Amino acid sequence: MSLDVSPALLEQAERGEVDEDAFVDCVRTSLPYAWEMISSLVAQLKVEGGEFADNQTPPPDEQARGQLLRALASDAIRGALQRHFGVRLAFQNCHRVAVFPLDPSVDERLARFTSIRGQLLNQSPELRDC
Repeated sequence: MSLDVSPALLEQAERGEVDEDAFVDCVRTSLPYAWEMISSLVAQLKVEGGEFADNQTPPPDEQARGQLLRALASDAIRGALQRHFGVRLAFQNCHRVAVFPLDPSVDERLARFTSIRGQLLNQSPELRDC
């Protein structure tokens, strides 16, 4: 299971609409490594500015890697995180997370980061089986 869903949150989902803040809190507590990674990149972007902030250090273990994959592979989780932090998230390989501001002035940089070329240039033998 990718998220530790409380009975109250599950009941809310069974009844209909779910409070997004409650969902985001579920993500925060269920995927702490992914949450901390994204939170720290958002803080870095706010402090340093620029077109984006990214992480290029592989996760310390498979559990942490799995958290990143679950957070960024799920449209619902990824979308909720983007709305919560007010950024756009991008992902390469199994660890390179990047946050981009919502500002349209960085659209070209985001497109380069998420392009086929960008993906290919970010390959290395060490990451083959990540």
